[in-house]
Amino acid sequence: MLLVELELLCGNKEQAIKLSETMKEIGKLAGKETVCVLTNMDQPLGVSVGNNLEVIEAIKALKGNMEEDVKAVVLELGSYMIKLAGICEDIEENKQKILENIQNGKAYNKFKELIENQGGNVSYLEDIDKFEKAKFIIPVISDKEGYVEKINAREVGVISGLLGAGRVRKEDNIDQSVGIVFCKKVSNEVKIGDILCYVHANNENLGNEAVAKLKETYKISKEKIEEPKAIIGIVK
Repeated sequence: MLLVELELLCGNKEQAIKLSETMKEIGKLAGKETVCVLTNMDQPLGVSVGNNLEVIEAIKALKGNMEEDVKAVVLELGSYMIKLAGICEDIEENKQKILENIQNGKAYNKFKELIENQGGNVSYLEDIDKFEKAKFIIPVISDKEGYVEKINAREVGVISGLLGAGRVRKEDNIDQSVGIVFCKKVSNEVKIGDILCYVHANNENLGNEAVAKLKETYKISKEKIEEPKAIIGIVK
């Protein structure tokens, strides 16, 4: 089997479909059934950007506290993995099985087992407060009102790199504790004074610079915006 997730950046669905067809041809040459899932990445998936912050969000998700867009992607990818493995053909039934195994704790326990088997410290799963925290947590406050029309996902990635969550140069060190946590995403209503997101920084100047840049990544519209779908399409 071959399952491919293709992230749609800037709404370029045509290129994603074209790439899907190429991936399917590669799968065919390898003698593998191939399914491509097109996901919307015009805004961050979930609410967290940054190493520790994303791990914490993943742990919460495995314990049942999962953002709706994350849930949509997890269920779609997972259900096709089960199908392609030859276990069950019914996609909706597979989604229910995945939800059940999250709700009954089996998914979390399996993750814990995997970490233990690799010599990892599972105490961080049991107590997420053990993760290293950034020195500065700075709110990004809206000076506009309306509805979030767009968040520039590419720019969010650049800003997180500026904070140290990613590498600008290959020799750069990654700061595990920094990043961004979103409070408002596309379609959410915003009032003046609302917190759009929080910047987690270990350098106050960089943190304040990130705040200014993040304000620019938000496009606020007076018109009500429809909530975007996490799954754009399936090519199979």
